[in-house]
Amino acid sequence: QVQLVESGGGLVQAGGSLRLSCAASGSIFGINVMNWYRQAPGKERELVAASSSGGDTYYADAVKGRFTISRDNAKNALYLQMNSLKPEDTAMYCCAARSGSSFSDGPALWGQGTLVTVSS
Repeated sequence: QVQLVESGGGLVQAGGSLRLSCAASGSIFGINVMNWYRQAPGKERELVAASSSGGDTYYADAVKGRFTISRDNAKNALYLQMNSLKPEDTAMYCCAARSGSSFSDGPALWGQGTLVTVSS
């Protein structure tokens, strides 16, 4: 069973940066897609960024040009570099892992999340 543990969240002023990390442990063989999702209070969960084992990436329009997803397969880690943060980026950020090829569909394993708060 794969376990995902996020870290790196915190309080930052608008315009600042944070780097989120997601450490995967356990039976990680077969993981293809890894994602970052976020859920703000009162809003639905949204896919922020995704990365396939083949190097393909996806970004939500709201974060394009500001966020960068990356993977370190040797360390079984996923990262999200977040620059030029805005108050509307405030949310709980969770990583997810899928064995399928879809960036957003199909069964996924989830971490507990890390809270990002951006002050204006």
